[in-house]
Amino acid sequence: MEYTSYHHNLTSDTARLAGFYEAITKHSKGTVFDLGTGSGILSCWAAPYADKVIALELNKSTAKIAEKNLKNLENVEVINSDASTFSFKCKADVIICEMLDTALIDEEQIPVLNSAIKYLKEDGLIIPYGIINCLEPVEGEIESICYEENGSPKNLVLGKPVFYSRITFGSNVEKRFNQRFKIKINKSGKISGVKITTFTLITENIICGPTPMLNPPLIIPVEKVNVNEEELLEVNLSYEMGGGLESVRARINKVHS
Repeated sequence: MEYTSYHHNLTSDTARLAGFYEAITKHSKGTVFDLGTGSGILSCWAAPYADKVIALELNKSTAKIAEKNLKNLENVEVINSDASTFSFKCKADVIICEMLDTALIDEEQIPVLNSAIKYLKEDGLIIPYGIINCLEPVEGEIESICYEENGSPKNLVLGKPVFYSRITFGSNVEKRFNQRFKIKINKSGKISGVKITTFTLITENIICGPTPMLNPPLIIPVEKVNVNEEELLEVNLSYEMGGGLESVRARINKVHS
């Protein structure tokens, strides 16, 4: 297959690909939509098991690469179009949409699926199935919102993880997230940020943690707070899924007894 440099990195992420390969080859049938097909590898996996695969890609040059990669598969149609506005002429047995990002903030997974869900048959399946989000308070030199990559920026977790949301893609999802929840400190220090880790439910039974190209942990700076072991804190977290990192807001307050 031919790839862009970005999609080459994606296809080199074997941990990520293994789960998707298993899910797609096991569940693909009938009509499959592959939304945001990229270089076309997920459509390629679905094609032997489906009657028809409709692969949408917004980027014109990437769509041309997908067309080239998939040209020998007679049941695959590549369309250069925006999946969030496209009008399908049929309904899907399976929708594949791998527009994933940590907490779904900086990619179009939710806007696209909210638009496409009306084209899924009643007994249809979406791959991936959903996500689970976890948050931890951290200490470190965190100047701006960023992803944790190769151990940078350095940070020390000071509290127990809180699994604060679980989203499944079988119905319309509210894009705006705004929630307050409590976290317990298990190590004294100075909190300077919170770290979000996202686990992908590729199916109900296949879960994938962060990998180099799938949802690296996201670290959000907060106003620094000195904390002691066993203290209880309140986190106020908000963002828009598909709204970009600039939509993220986080605040930590001590809980006074």
